[in-house]
Amino acid sequence: MSNQRFKAITSSHTRTEIVVEDSGRRSEYFGMNVFNEERMLQYLTKDAYDRVKAAVVSGVKIDRKVADQVAEGMKTWAISMGATHYTHWFQPLTGTTAEKHDAFFDFSPEGRVMEKFGGGQLVQQESDASSFPNGGIRNTFEARGYTAWDPTSPAFLYGTTLCIPTVFVAYTGEALDNKAPLLRALNAMDEAATAVAKFFDKNVTKVYATLGWEQEYFLIDKSLAFSRPDISLAGRTLVGQSAAKGQQLDDHYFGVIPNRVLNFMKDLEKECTKLGIPVKTRHNEVAPNQFELAPIFEETNLAVDHNLLLMDVMEKIADKHFFKVLFHEKPFRGINGSGKHNNWSLSTDTGVNLLSPGSTPMKNLQFLTFFVNTIKAVDNYEELLRSSIASAGNDHRLGANEAPPAILSIFIGEQLNEVLNELEGVTKGKLSPEEKTELKLNVVGKIPEILLDNTDRNRTSPFAFTGNKFEMRGVGSKSNCAKPMMVLNTIVAKQLMAFKKEVDQLVDKKGLKKDEAIFNVLREYIKTSKRIRFEGDGYSEIWENEAKSRGLSNNKNTPKALQVLTSKESLALFKSMNVMSEIEVRVRQEVELEEYILHIQIEGRVFNELAYSYIIPAAVEYQNKLIKNVVGLKEIYGAAHKKMSESQLDIVERISEHIRAIKIKTDAMVDERKKANNISDISKKAFAYCDNVRPYFDEIRYHCDKLEQLVGDEYWPLTKYRELLFIK
Repeated sequence: MSNQRFKAITSSHTRTEIVVEDSGRRSEYFGMNVFNEERMLQYLTKDAYDRVKAAVVSGVKIDRKVADQVAEGMKTWAISMGATHYTHWFQPLTGTTAEKHDAFFDFSPEGRVMEKFGGGQLVQQESDASSFPNGGIRNTFEARGYTAWDPTSPAFLYGTTLCIPTVFVAYTGEALDNKAPLLRALNAMDEAATAVAKFFDKNVTKVYATLGWEQEYFLIDKSLAFSRPDISLAGRTLVGQSAAKGQQLDDHYFGVIPNRVLNFMKDLEKECTKLGIPVKTRHNEVAPNQFELAPIFEETNLAVDHNLLLMDVMEKIADKHFFKVLFHEKPFRGINGSGKHNNWSLSTDTGVNLLSPGSTPMKNLQFLTFFVNTIKAVDNYEELLRSSIASAGNDHRLGANEAPPAILSIFIGEQLNEVLNELEGVTKGKLSPEEKTELKLNVVGKIPEILLDNTDRNRTSPFAFTGNKFEMRGVGSKSNCAKPMMVLNTIVAKQLMAFKKEVDQLVDKKGLKKDEAIFNVLREYIKTSKRIRFEGDGYSEIWENEAKSRGLSNNKNTPKALQVLTSKESLALFKSMNVMSEIEVRVRQEVELEEYILHIQIEGRVFNELAYSYIIPAAVEYQNKLIKNVVGLKEIYGAAHKKMSESQLDIVERISEHIRAIKIKTDAMVDERKKANNISDISKKAFAYCDNVRPYFDEIRYHCDKLEQLVGDEYWPLTKYRELLFIK
């Protein structure tokens, strides 16, 4: 066994366990590190508190005087909690978060030392925009960018730093982050959904898009992770033979949580609770060493912020427990990958879930309205929604091991399918009293019988209705939820606006009653969006062929999926909804293509290192031992050694074949990478990496994994799956 691997394995067995005991009810310290309403009431004047609330609810601007008051209150509270610094916490196009810490420490005009933090520092700060992904719109000598306070997401204390959620924009005004377009999309959704909700309840003044994410992740021993260059640099295992035991016995899913992992979870939940992240569910996932954490639903913007904060907290807590947390969508071959299921719904300020069936025909008509419009929106923009979950890591995950395929379809369950099919058959135009009564009894009146558990789960469905929400299952574990939520809320808002316009026209110009007009429009939507509904096996070849005949896209890789971003339809959509300008869309497309290229490039370089510095030397060393054994047999037994050494010689030859194949294919991969690097067009370069470089990865891996089976365990230089995937 190599020294590196030996040290990694033995050190994992000599660690000091960290045991964290829960103390007190979580409700007693929930949000203690958050500048929430309770803290604002304590530290702000009534006027300042009212202005902040108005900004959160209605988007009213906060003037400098009020900002100074808020900043003073924040500073006083933060320092009382032990804070020494503050930062604008933002979401650049890297997919993660960024922060620059400044001390409260400063000098007064008289030269005295003081703690200083005013409205100017709260509301806006300057950041270097050229060093973050910007799609080429910012040059190094045009570095100025700004972060601006987002009052809808409360400031929080992390360690000794006051973190202020912000948007990030270029000097010229373009959004350079994921939060600003999301906020615009949520505003569009609020306006469009509120207008439609008023058809059913005039008291509705605001609609919130809600999000409940389910974060899947792997935990492996930290020392074992550091023994693998591929895990350290690429976030996943590029080579590795599957362990004899994986997930085939289904004994890990919902099984007893290992003590070491449970201690990690307790520590994590305690920190999350202090930060106001309402984590609720924890359990073993399907694959060994895979787990899931899920919170209570929140308003989408806050839920996105909490998920990003959670991922950072998870990494820090994992480190304390001698774990490495893996968010890569497919860190291990042959077992489930990790997703971040986005459960999305709409709620009114009157406390109604618009995607939940009600107890009366009118409430069910409201449900059908938002239900059918969501289906219609996804059907109209299925390719764009697919693009929102595209990444190099997710390309490995989609289409296998309980992850949905790249084809966007909607699963709604047998009972709701029957309801829509029955509604589709209703006569168009004005309804007679008998028809209206029959419709309410046979269609709308049936919906309360559809309980949450009556919509069966389909793990191959990318977009499934699960009782009172839609579950978007294709989002990758490492992804920022802001991207798919921005697209989903934009397309549904657009559709709701079109729906209201059509209903109003039928009422005003054709004299139909409101409910008749709604039924007529919904009936047409059900017919025209029928192709997106699918109840079967999303993995089957039959469905792939059928989806093609239905006109649905099947973009299996990221470069292909991202092309739709700059189509005329997509650009017009984002512009008309005031979510993104054409420049902002093109920036994101270029940044995501560049990110894809760099991920594949890094993996290619790691493959080269693994082949030449680890695997080939280990195989040659073991081969030399076998050859030495054959020579020894010849010296002892003479000509009789041939029969005795047949097995050794066979292994020697097979090792040579795999070594030769690894060298040839690795060299060819490097050559293709060099060719791709010479391509200036970003889209063509991405396709070159996808079509010409990446295919070598599977071929190189095949021969590496075969060598792992042939080479003696003590000679193999990389920690194996059986060691990585079973926590002790």
